[in-house]
Amino acid sequence: MSWSSVWMQPVPEQFPEIYALGFSAWKRACLACCFPHGLIHVDREDQLPAGAPVVVWGGRVLRDWSGPVWRVEDGFLRSVGLGADLVRPLSWVVDDTGLYYDASRPSRLETLLQQTDFDAGLRSRACQLRTRIVAQGLSKYNVGQAVWVPPGPGRMRVLVVGQVESDASLALGAPGICRNLELVRTVRALRPDAWLIYKPHPDVLAGMRKAGAGEDEAGLYCDEVLGDVPINFVLEHVDEVHVLTSLTGFEALLRQLRVVCHGLPFYAGWGLTEDRLRCDRRQRHLSLDELVAGVLLLYPCYFDRAARRCIQPEQALDVLLDWRQGAVGRRSWALALWRMVLRGVVGVR
Repeated sequence: MSWSSVWMQPVPEQFPEIYALGFSAWKRACLACCFPHGLIHVDREDQLPAGAPVVVWGGRVLRDWSGPVWRVEDGFLRSVGLGADLVRPLSWVVDDTGLYYDASRPSRLETLLQQTDFDAGLRSRACQLRTRIVAQGLSKYNVGQAVWVPPGPGRMRVLVVGQVESDASLALGAPGICRNLELVRTVRALRPDAWLIYKPHPDVLAGMRKAGAGEDEAGLYCDEVLGDVPINFVLEHVDEVHVLTSLTGFEALLRQLRVVCHGLPFYAGWGLTEDRLRCDRRQRHLSLDELVAGVLLLYPCYFDRAARRCIQPEQALDVLLDWRQGAVGRRSWALALWRMVLRGVVGVR
């Protein structure tokens, strides 16, 4: 299947039945787009035939499993709204090798980046996509309403990006520093004269996930702690970005900012970031548009808003822009009420 196809589907059609384990109802429409043939939903592992092909969410562990496994995660251009709010995604990634955020072993994305011959047409398409994302100020969640007045000239402006400390991306991709407060302290030591800005993860700001250990002390080492400010606006007004494994580092690369990685995110190790750790499997130097081609064109599956069909990445940008425009008038009190409801829901996945 060529790169010009809708999606480089990793699911061989020779499997007449594929078992989807433990997917809640609100995710099943997207799952049907990714696995259009012979999908069977089950709730418990003991309902799986021995050695059957299985699709699971994220890093779910299957005990002593010998059959094929595909792992599904949210894509990198996801929605207008947070996944924690159960907002339906616009893209997923499906990986038959590993997880893109698990630096301890290869993933399908890593193999794509390591082995793909990125021809001129693919690089050009990636460049156009990247240029449009930056020009339109798009990001993974496209959230944030607070106003921020950036600091004036005179000092280097450095952004430190917080994460949800219980997320698997830190457990699997940050073998060294793995705490937000530790990252802030480290960056302050590295950039003692900079104007240091710390931005907590949006799920933490929304109250949907817990803050990290001692994260409330970050302000002792920073000049500013930002709240609900759109990340695209912040990236327009900083000189350098420090991350553990956050996708914000990739979004900063799209804007050609200097990115320092203190963990091993999927975009580190290709010659585009300053890496404090090393992944020996990643031996290739990529251009920015080669990285974008692999990450945004070849790896994800994009859906229409109703999740009835797959669409092209360029179409997905159109959908995101229309979605964001329509969400401008959404009442904040309704979203707050929905979050209160979600906090009381047990077993939502």
